[in-house]
Formats: sequence, C-alpha cells, structure tokens
Amino acid sequence: MSLSRREFMQVLAAASAAGFDLRSRGLMADTNAPSDPYEMAPFGNVTLMHFTDCHAQLLPIYFREPNYNIGIGDALGKSPHVVGENFLKYFDIQPGTLGAHAFTYLDFVEAARNYGKVGGFAHLKTLIDRLRDSRPNRTLLMDGGDTWQGSATSLWTQGQDMVDATKLLGVEIMTGHWEFTYGMDRVLDIINNELAGSTEFLAQNVMLTEEAAFMDAPAFDTETGHVFKPYTMRDINGVQLGIIGQAFPYSTLANPRYKMEDWSFQIRDEQMQKYADEVRSKGAQLVVILSHNGMDVDLKMASRVSGVDIILGGHTHDGVPAPTQVKNPGGSTLVFNSGSNGKFLSVLDLDVNSGGLVDYRYKLMPIFSNLIEPNAEMSSLIETIRAPYNDRLNEELAVTDVTLYRRGNFIGTFDQVIVDALMNVRDAEIAFSPGFRWGTSLLPGDPITFDRLMDQTAITYPKSTLTDMTGQTLKDVLEDIANNLFNPDPYLQMGGDMVRVGGLRYTIDPSEPIGSRISNLELKGKPVDPSKTYKVAGWASVNPQPDDLPDIWDVVAEYLRDRKVIDKVDANVPTVKGVKGNPGLGNV
Repeated sequence: MSLSRREFMQVLAAASAAGFDLRSRGLMADTNAPSDPYEMAPFGNVTLMHFTDCHAQLLPIYFREPNYNIGIGDALGKSPHVVGENFLKYFDIQPGTLGAHAFTYLDFVEAARNYGKVGGFAHLKTLIDRLRDSRPNRTLLMDGGDTWQGSATSLWTQGQDMVDATKLLGVEIMTGHWEFTYGMDRVLDIINNELAGSTEFLAQNVMLTEEAAFMDAPAFDTETGHVFKPYTMRDINGVQLGIIGQAFPYSTLANPRYKMEDWSFQIRDEQMQKYADEVRSKGAQLVVILSHNGMDVDLKMASRVSGVDIILGGHTHDGVPAPTQVKNPGGSTLVFNSGSNGKFLSVLDLDVNSGGLVDYRYKLMPIFSNLIEPNAEMSSLIETIRAPYNDRLNEELAVTDVTLYRRGNFIGTFDQVIVDALMNVRDAEIAFSPGFRWGTSLLPGDPITFDRLMDQTAITYPKSTLTDMTGQTLKDVLEDIANNLFNPDPYLQMGGDMVRVGGLRYTIDPSEPIGSRISNLELKGKPVDPSKTYKVAGWASVNPQPDDLPDIWDVVAEYLRDRKVIDKVDANVPTVKGVKGNPGLGNV
C-alpha cells in the first residue's frame, strides 16, 4: 500500500516539526523549492526510474560521499570528478542544505545527525509506489546491478534476500557485476527460475568462452554465445523502448575468474552498436543502455556508439544530480549515474513521439528515511529476512569515537581499521585491503556491530592471506592498481579505488604514466629496499585460497573485540603530487 500525497505531506510536516527546515533547505539552489523534496510534477508520456549499486543494504544507513575523486586527462574538472565545495559550485547547490549533505562529504557528522540515515528498501518502495501512482501505466523501474552483494544476509543467503526484496520492489530490468561472484550456477538459477516472469536480466557484452561454447555450456543463446539476453523491447504507454544491458566489462579481472570461468566479459562497442541499430529497426522510439560500466566508461561509450538516447549507469557509485550530454556521430546521448547504497532514486520523465525523444525532466532523489514513511509489506519482509541472523548481526564488537567511512580514491577510516587489524592479528609489517567502493559509514558514538563489519567485508572470497613481497614487487603492485584508477583512457580503468595500505607510506602522482606514479616508499620512516622481502597481509585474492585461512571478518572482529573502543584512526593517505587545483581533491 502506497501513501497518498496527503499522508506523505503529513510525514514531511512531522519531520519539519522535528527540526528539518525543508523549505529553507531545499535540495538545490532554488529559493522557491517546494516543502516536499520529493515533489515532481509528471511530464511527458514515459517515466524511467533507476537505482544502482545498493550493495544489499535493505535498512537505512549512513554513507559518506568521497573527498577524493580525482579526474585525469579529459576528465579533469568534469563530472563526476568534483567533490566538496567544487561539487556544490559545479551543480549550483547551496551549502548547508539537504542537497549538500546528500551529494558531498561536507560537515558529514553534523548533517548526518540532523537529517538522519539514508536509503532503506521500505522507504524506497514507498517513494516508488507514490511515483507509480502519480504516473499510472507509464513507468519502468531498472536496477543497475551490484544488488545481491554487500551485506551479511546477502552473503549468507547467496543473494536470496535481495532477490525477494527487488521482486517486491517491482524491479523490471537489471544488469550486474558483483552478482557474478556467487558463481555461474547460482546466477543462472536465479535469473532463469526465481526472476522469470518478473525481472529481465540483460547483458549484451557477456559471452561464452570458446571452450565453454564447445562444451555446450548453458547460455541464453548457444548459437550466438550470449550468456544473457542482450536487450529487450518494451511498450510503455504506447511508446516503444529498446533497452540494452551492459554488465561490468572487467568482472573476470576485478573478481575471481574461477567464479565465472565459462564467461567472457568485454566492452564490445561494435556489438553494442549492432544492437542499438537492431532495436531501432524493430521500432524503438527510445534507446536506453542499462550499464554497469562506470561513469567514465559510459561517457566514452556514448561518444562512440550512435543512436542511443540515454545511458543509465552504475559501478563507480557517482551520485550525479544532472546528466552529461555527449555528442557522437549520430547526435547525442544523455549519461546519468544514480549513486549507491540505496541512497538515491533517479526519476526521468520523458516526452517521446514517433520521431524520438523530444524533451525530458530529471531529478535524482536522495532517500532520507526520516522523510519517507516505510512501506509495511517491505518492512515485514526485511524483518523476516533478518530474524534468523539477528543475534549474530547485533553483536557489538566495539564502539567508535570517530567517523568511520570507506569511500575515496585512497583510504577511508574504516579501511584503516581493516589494515590495522590485518597487521595486528596476522603479525605483518604491511597490509593491503582492496579499494572497494561499497561499505557503510558510522558516526562517533555508534557501536561497531558484526552487521556493520560485514558491510565492509561480505564477499564470497574472504580469506586473509600472508605473502612475502620484495620492495620492488610492492612498488609494481601499487603501480598496476594506480593505472587501473588513473589511466587517462577510461577503457583501461576498472572503476575501483587505490588499494588501502597499512604500514607502508608512499607518494603518488596520478598525472604521470604507469611506472612513474609511485615513489618514496617508506616503512617505519626508512626507505623500502627493492631487493628486501617484507611480510604483507591481505584479503580478497582473486586466486583460490586454502580453506584453513581465516576469513577477513574474523580477523577484524578479533581486533575490535580486543580494542573495545576505536578512539583514534590516522588514515594512511599517501602524499599526492601533480594535482594542485584539481576539483576532485578535497579535504582529508
């Protein structure tokens, strides 16, 4: 059951009475902004709704936006590579507002305490149902992927919690990335059985390997080798839509190949062009790519593939309140990105006629749980999902006296806790932790529960490793990862952040080419010897590991139980050179 507009406004009035000055703190720099931040008058004849990268967060959480999102080369100073005050200026958002908190890290703790938590599937459903009610028979809800991974319950149920929740939410089309880390059998079982008849899974760029095709491995189309359905045609309110799926193209590099050994992932622009032309030939008046490329890759793809009206993107977790228009040989494409962690919902009203897209209205809506009444049916489902695990989830491992967060190009404070735990518990000189962009935030005074720890660590390959590495190998590893992040060619990036490093200090110059970005490696104030061997702890290796190695959550839980209070965290941010004045560089 969805809220009526009157009921919705009553919720907002109660929030205002509790201290939320919504009229004077509108989302954008509009002094005439409505008191309802979710008000959006219907426009046109088709509405697309999109969320992405929720990482299995069913309940409201805190999530701090990055203070580093450095753009290099053509990306310098352009969306999404702007942070903090530069972000506010770029998108004309007033400081100290609801929007400033939603889209930046500025005054995070104070604003988070004022505005409350974000996301939550029960609150998201209320908003989606309200939008559907105001736009009957003309909406399409799409999920950009990274939905079945990122929490304890998603790991323990192999994504079943999120499958059930997204079906209740009414997701109609999705693509993927972290979904694949549950393994081929589980992914195909969900898509072919549990989602059949409710949600189409699209990915034009995932093909059977030659060996898998020869062995008649299961696929959507064994003749073409497509593992998944590449596109779908939808009639929405009399308008023909062609929607093409684009899964994360580097899944077998960024994640374990053995989890998806029969599948080949690439960008495949020529194939994308083929399908854009094909859906046009079948009568599509509007062509949409549902993408998990990462925004920089989407922007390049938009410049190379013609005939696409809209790209709804994900993977890099960029909450971008306005689209980027990209010109290409066939015209132009609008590129959107909808943030992460269930924190945002993109609402795109379109005016489409027989000649194609005429006009649009867009709003990226932050989901503030204090401002939206939770849907009762979704709340009940979430309670049922979590009930068998509550004792374990609610265990208090420690309390934090500092803000803990992950997001940012180099390292966050929760990352620092993880590398400190690895060095302490595993008795290592140096620790590496992957530059994942998922993971919730905690405010000073919050308990660090096992639930919140799993938000940072819940993956299907969690073993903690100990490795001997020479000083030269350490530099080479950092160079390779820096190139994945800062290569000027988006097609050679993978969309993650730098590996988080404990113990080891270094300098990085993102503007330099590979081999020259990393310098001044130091350990305990002394230069790292290229020929000397160092003991390095890590986790999330993409190679198979012995079962007797400890899982990362057990390593960190042991450290937290011993510490009891996290009262000081010095994030090991490298010395960053060559980026003076870069608007993607904020305060630590």
